[in-house]
Amino acid sequence: MFALALPTFSLSLYGPLLAVLATLALLATVGRVPIRYSLRNLVVRWRTTVLTALAFMLVVGLLIVMLAFVTAMSHLTEQSGQPGNVIVLSDGAIDELFSNFQYTESSDVERQPGVLRDESNHPLCSRETYLVVSQDTGSTVGDRPQRRFVQLRAIEDPQMSARVHGLDLYAGGQWFSAAGVQPLAGESNPVTSIAGSAPSTAASQAQQEAIQAIVGEGIAREMGRDRGQDSLHVGDVFDLGGRKWIVSGITRSEGSTFGSEVWAKWNLVAHMFGKERYTSMVVRTADSEAARVFADDITKNFKKAALQAMPETEYFSRLNETSRQFYIAIVFVTVIMSIGGVFGVMNTMFAAVSARKRDIGVLRIVGFARWQVLTVFLAESLLIAVIGGLLGCALASLTDGWTANSIVSGGQGAGGKFVALKLAIGIDMLAVGMLVALAIGALGGFFPAISAMRQRPLESVR
Repeated sequence: MFALALPTFSLSLYGPLLAVLATLALLATVGRVPIRYSLRNLVVRWRTTVLTALAFMLVVGLLIVMLAFVTAMSHLTEQSGQPGNVIVLSDGAIDELFSNFQYTESSDVERQPGVLRDESNHPLCSRETYLVVSQDTGSTVGDRPQRRFVQLRAIEDPQMSARVHGLDLYAGGQWFSAAGVQPLAGESNPVTSIAGSAPSTAASQAQQEAIQAIVGEGIAREMGRDRGQDSLHVGDVFDLGGRKWIVSGITRSEGSTFGSEVWAKWNLVAHMFGKERYTSMVVRTADSEAARVFADDITKNFKKAALQAMPETEYFSRLNETSRQFYIAIVFVTVIMSIGGVFGVMNTMFAAVSARKRDIGVLRIVGFARWQVLTVFLAESLLIAVIGGLLGCALASLTDGWTANSIVSGGQGAGGKFVALKLAIGIDMLAVGMLVALAIGALGGFFPAISAMRQRPLESVR
C-alpha cells in the first residue's frame, strides 16, 4: 500500500487540471460522434497508441520522481531547525564544517540574557564539533573498495543536545554514558601480555572498547544495507576511523538532516580525528522572534570573540540552495521533454488524420460540422494523454518510500551535508504529472485536429 500525502487544495494547480478534464468530458458529451468511435480508432492503431502512451508514461513518471526527490530535500532542511534555536559559528564561516572556535571564546554566550534554562537551571545549550569522515562500506566497485562519507557530531551531553534539537530515541535505545565507551561483548577482561599478566596498554584497551554512538535512522538504514539488514539496531557494531563503534541508540529523526548523522562523545571524537575545537554552538530561546533578537545581539555586541549567530531555521533555509538548483533543472528538463512529447503526439495524430481522410469526408458529407470533426481528433489525443499519464502516475507511485542519498548545501563554497532521504509521492505531484500530460496531449493534438477539420469532404472520399 502506498502512503500518499494528502493534498492541500490549490486553485493554481487543480484549477487547470479540472478545466482540462471538464473540457474532455464536454467534448465527449456535446459532440455527435460517440467517444467509442475514438476509442475504436485507438485500438485499431494499437501499436502507435501504445508507443505514444509509453512516451507519456516515461515523461510523467520521471517528472513525478524528480519532484518527489526535490520535495524530500526541501523538507529535510525545513524540518531540521527549531524556531527558537540560535546557531553560533565563528566569524566569516558559511557552514559549521568550516567554523572553529575554542570554549574560552564562547563560554559567556550561554550566560547571555534570553537563553532558556532547564529544570536544574542549566542553560539549554549544545556545544558541538561537526566533521565528515570516510568509511569503508565493505563492498568493492571493480578492484577498488567502496566508501561513503559519514557525518559525525561530537557532543558533550547527549540528552541536552537532543533536547535542544528536539530529538528523542526509539524504544530500546539509551544515550551514551559519561565515558562514551563500553566493552565489546566477550572482551571485557583485561588483556595480558604473552610474557605474563602485565596490564594492557592504552592501545590494547582501546581495541577492547567500542565507542558508543547515537545513530540517525537514515544513516542506520544505509549502514544496515552493508550487512544485508533493513537497518542497524541497538547493539550492532560497525567500523569507523580504525575503531569499533557500537549503536547505543537510534534517534527519531526521519525528515531532518540529523537522521544522517552519528553522535558520539566529544572528547573521544575530537581527539580521534584531531579537531579539538568547536564548530558550532546551539542555544534555545523562547521563540523565533527572541531567536532573531538574540542572534543579532551576539553578532554585533559580543566582545569576547568574533562570532556570528543566526536563527537555526535561517541556517537550514540557506541549505535549500541545492533544492532550488535541482528544481530549476527539473523545470528545464520537463520543458525539453514536453517539447519532444508535443512533437511526438503531433506526428502520431497527423499520421492518423492522413490515414483516415475517407472517414473525415464521410463524416462531413453526412452532416457533421467542422468543430465536431476537430473534437474527434482532439479527444483521441487527450485520451492517449490520460492513459499515458495514469500509467506514469502508477509507475512513479512504485517509488513511494524509496530512499536516496544527496547533498544539501548553501551554494558554491559551502560545505553542505550528506543526507539520506525518503521519497514520498504526494497527490499534488500526481496532479502535476497529469496536468503536464494533458497539456502535452492538448498541444500535440490541436494542430492535427485543425488539419482534419479543414479537410474538404469530396476530395477526402475520392
